[in-house]
Amino acid sequence: MYLPRFSVLSPFNARLEALGPVNINNGGNVCRQRPWRAADASSGGRARLPGDGKPEFSILQMKGLSKDSATWLEVGEEAASQRIDNFLLRTCKGVPKSHVYRILRSGEVRVNKGRVGPEYRLQAGDVVRMPPIRVAVNQSQHGPAPIPPREFNIVFEDEALLVIDKPAGVAVHGGSGVSYGVIEQLRRQRPEARMLELAHRLDRETSGLLIVAKKRTALTRLHDAFRDGAINKRYLALVKGRWCNVLQHVRLPLLKYLAGDGERRVSVSSEGKEAHSIVRLIARWENFSLVEVELKTGRTHQIRVHLTHLGFPLAGDDKYGDFSLNKDLQKTGLKRMFLHAAKLSFRHPLNEQEISLAAPLPKDLHDFLAVLERNEKREFGEISGQAF
Repeated sequence: MYLPRFSVLSPFNARLEALGPVNINNGGNVCRQRPWRAADASSGGRARLPGDGKPEFSILQMKGLSKDSATWLEVGEEAASQRIDNFLLRTCKGVPKSHVYRILRSGEVRVNKGRVGPEYRLQAGDVVRMPPIRVAVNQSQHGPAPIPPREFNIVFEDEALLVIDKPAGVAVHGGSGVSYGVIEQLRRQRPEARMLELAHRLDRETSGLLIVAKKRTALTRLHDAFRDGAINKRYLALVKGRWCNVLQHVRLPLLKYLAGDGERRVSVSSEGKEAHSIVRLIARWENFSLVEVELKTGRTHQIRVHLTHLGFPLAGDDKYGDFSLNKDLQKTGLKRMFLHAAKLSFRHPLNEQEISLAAPLPKDLHDFLAVLERNEKREFGEISGQAF
């Protein structure tokens, strides 16, 4: 997880209860400040540095928050506008979420010496008082598996943004049985980065364009743009069946629910949230159609559920698709869901510059279209051009 920059304004005891240290270093995200001098602490006094006279420590010396005394954290610009609960969850990695909210409700966490609720948004320069932290015993004797760094294909990068072409089969973040994802590997690969945060998400089996913010202001404005529908997102999908309409608006509300096996699912329901997809026909064969789907809203599994509900399940979709067909497709070379985030258009969150990005179909999907082209008669469209 990304660690917002802060300074420690009081001494602390780095020894936590065994088998469960709070990891504040978070994979190498360090704040840019002068290092703590061990000589200052060994003298029995508070560590001080020349200049402003405030005691400071380097994050590299931190092994955890104190379990015996309060710790004060000064919020940097990278954490400005972040909710206090999210800040604490990132800072106190390894501490149960229920405990974080308990110390917030009880007033043990203070901002600028006052009580705040979990919805409070931090400002640069705020001083957060952290109470003594005790961490639950970790049952694992070996600890979590190390996160390997990974190079991703970079489509665009500047001082505020990073856009990668995410491969299929990689989660965007850890959780739900996944130890790590794209964002953790990026942080591991770029330990000097002050901030790396996902601006949006893609399903694990979906490939294509993924935006990562490098500045808090950029992240906040990107979230606003996604919520307001100001970012144009287009996906390529191969569906079972003969899609006939060249252009079709799909407006069907979607409802999230938990299935009997505990899996998160989505269905079309009048009780759900508004969802709007625009489907354009690219090419059609005897039994399959290649479509481009523009998302006007960004609901979970929106493309997959909309198209399946209309009778056109995505090829290779193991959650909403045609399972018998998927087995046959695997034998002919399609090993995963045919869904690719192909295009993004948006205004830069800081300088308002128009940005248009495209990611070509990955080789496995391109090769499967070639197989389809050889084995079925194409009735409509072309499969050449920049996106292919």
